Amino acid sequence: MHQELLVKGMRPKAVLIDLDGTMVDTAPDIVEAVSQMLDEFRSAPLPFATVSGFIGKGVPNLVRRSLEAAGLARRVDAEHAVNVFHRHYAQTNGRLGRVFPHVGSGLGELQRLGYRLACVTNKPKELAAPLLLATGLARYLDVLVAGDSIDKMKPDPEPLWHACRLLDVEPEHSVLVGDSPVDVSAARAAGLPVFIVSYGYAGPAGSAALECDGLIDSLMAMPAILASWGLGGRGQGRRGET
Repeated sequence: MHQELLVKGMRPKAVLIDLDGTMVDTAPDIVEAVSQMLDEFRSAPLPFATVSGFIGKGVPNLVRRSLEAAGLARRVDAEHAVNVFHRHYAQTNGRLGRVFPHVGSGLGELQRLGYRLACVTNKPKELAAPLLLATGLARYLDVLVAGDSIDKMKPDPEPLWHACRLLDVEPEHSVLVGDSPVDVSAARAAGLPVFIVSYGYAGPAGSAALECDGLIDSLMAMPAILASWGLGGRGQGRRGET
């Protein structure tokens, strides 16, 4: 079990946190940008649930799957469509979405307790950085590793390891908080414990189906969980309540 990394009394020092679906509900912004992109290609918008189900594996994947779902894959160049999406998303980014409840207070408490904090997201830096600034979350974060910061994205483990290097914290002293199968796969590959929020973009089976080290209702659950693990315990088990 990856929990064994922390149960031996190794106090956690860093928390890596996903962005979309974990800290910010960005689906409304993304779906609107996809709708505007499709409209430019003279196609009707897709259902909200369809597009939101494509979130989490980077913009090229989001655009490709949206084109496929709209029946445009054969007549629209995917690279061109990515550029069109970025143009529209630059206008919708942070306009319709919202910070999930207790994210700021949870990050603030973790910061107060001395944890190093990093956002590790597949969102490009040109979109992630302004969003973190606009929502006021940037002030809690020591590091941002975006989808184009290095040449690998989650579920590859390298973004998590890169964040740990920037924080000057070993992976065995770090945990990941995310919302999706991509986060679970990245954490497992990197050797980090992973906690999943109950409200994010977990896919059709829901967050309870993800094989994580703990299911939490908000980031406010993390200080107590990490304190327990740092003392050699197993946190609050499968679910950490707020």
